[in-house]
Amino acid sequence: MKAINVNKITSAGGVFIFWIADWFALLNNKMDGDMEKIRTVGRYFVEVWKAAGMDLSNVQFLWASDEINKRAEEYWSLVIDISRKNNITRIKKCSMIMGRGEGDVMPTSNILYPCMQCADIFFLEADVCQLGLDQRKVNMLAREYCDAIKRKEKPVILSHHMLSGLK
Repeated sequence: MKAINVNKITSAGGVFIFWIADWFALLNNKMDGDMEKIRTVGRYFVEVWKAAGMDLSNVQFLWASDEINKRAEEYWSLVIDISRKNNITRIKKCSMIMGRGEGDVMPTSNILYPCMQCADIFFLEADVCQLGLDQRKVNMLAREYCDAIKRKEKPVILSHHMLSGLK
């Protein structure tokens, strides 16, 4: 479904950015926190999208760590501002984006994660965010942040169901 939706968006003239979330995988301790393994998996997923028939003519694949490092001051200032305008209880409500529940014991990095993911929307200047339903709470955090900073243009959120894992 993702390949079909991306092809519809790009054929209508939209540009689709895949944010390869390597730092987020690191924060969530994926691949035991081994950045080289995380990068390998990211490259694999790019090949999966190609094999699924995605038309890449208006698609960009961007590594989060590379893009953040290019404009670090801008990015981290945004993350800090988002964290200052929210409390821990509100941020923990976004914990399902990491496969966790609100009441789970989690490392401090998991508090940073939703603030960063919210910042990504503004950092990338995304008009439309097409993500899974598990991302809905952080997308709503972004819309709430617009209210906090009195920004009239809020990102449009397109949520879709997640596919069940293969057994």
